[in-house]
Amino acid sequence: MKKPTPAPRSGSGRVAVVPMLLVFCLAYVLGLVSNVTFENFYVHNFLSPLLLPASRLQTPPTTPEAVPCILPPLPPPEPTPSTERRRMESGSGAMHNMTDEELLWRASMVPRIKSTPKHRIVPKVAFLFLVRGDVPLRPLWDKFFDGHEGLYSIYVHTSPDYTGSPPPDSPFYGRIIPSQRTSWGNINLMDAERRLLGNALLDVANARFALLSESCIPILGFPALYAYLTGSNTSFVDSFDRRDGRARHREFFAERNISLAQWRKGAQWFEMDRALALEVVSDETYYGPVFRNGKHGVRNLEEHYPMTLASLLGWGRRNANRTVTYADWRHPVGQHPKSHNGSEITEELFEEMRRGYGDCYYNGGVAEVCAVFARKFKPEALDALLELAPKLFASGN
Repeated sequence: MKKPTPAPRSGSGRVAVVPMLLVFCLAYVLGLVSNVTFENFYVHNFLSPLLLPASRLQTPPTTPEAVPCILPPLPPPEPTPSTERRRMESGSGAMHNMTDEELLWRASMVPRIKSTPKHRIVPKVAFLFLVRGDVPLRPLWDKFFDGHEGLYSIYVHTSPDYTGSPPPDSPFYGRIIPSQRTSWGNINLMDAERRLLGNALLDVANARFALLSESCIPILGFPALYAYLTGSNTSFVDSFDRRDGRARHREFFAERNISLAQWRKGAQWFEMDRALALEVVSDETYYGPVFRNGKHGVRNLEEHYPMTLASLLGWGRRNANRTVTYADWRHPVGQHPKSHNGSEITEELFEEMRRGYGDCYYNGGVAEVCAVFARKFKPEALDALLELAPKLFASGN
């Protein structure tokens, strides 16, 4: 006869259950911590700007204090200084390792859906600086851009030998694009312009594109200038049919389907919309085979190519046939417009420059403002320009 199994001692079952309960409690608490950490990190940093309404972005409720072994939350990040904010806004800067061919190929791509999500894309003006080294009037531009982040982009094409850099707190910091050597009157100037446009077109928010030199300045405050350009239903490419322009037409061009009647000349400093900018960078019919061919023997083609292309494309009323960059050709110096020094800087000068050379049209009506940029200003004019800047940039605001 088997002996009865002795009953367990009182309390031994509770001893076996306690470790299991502790393990279960620890697993549950760790699960809560994981869930909170995931939502805080992933949802807040990656998905919230794109998908989630503001109500979902609130911090989850904390675990009750009665629950032990909860890790303390991470401290909030330190406020981002302005210099770091500029680096974040410009990503890794404007430099890349694409060749011109790959750049223009990428820049020529367009969305197949015609309607744009306007509630998500704020149009920007791309400021394209074609310079040799430093931008000597940069402090004035810094004041012009200050406080308007998100409404503009900057791209700088300079000499490949240039090794300088603007200070980190400048909006020009990190905005130099991969550049090639240029020389006055050479087709490589037009290469540089297409390179600037190509880089700017990579940002789908850029809606207007203004080509500027190192001697250019804005002659309106940013809000007024931005409204003028983004509110226009035309591009501003100086394009005219005149005797001095016709003198550069050759039989070479006629043989390649560019007639004298289609040939145009104009100021190099354009401002165009995205549609025309796309045509310039994607043109394989006229630019390479014709203008860049070199057999025609014509110089200064940056004064002919965008203007003639607009004519060839039948741009018509979509181009205002004028520039918005004023230059004083009433008192030229050789083949260049007059340069301005510090002693000439007055409010009256800028009022005259904004009016241009006479009546001009804007969206079908006579405009009071014909120019929003001006050139040529010498570096020694900077102090006088900075002194007048508060009044200069108050204009039209």
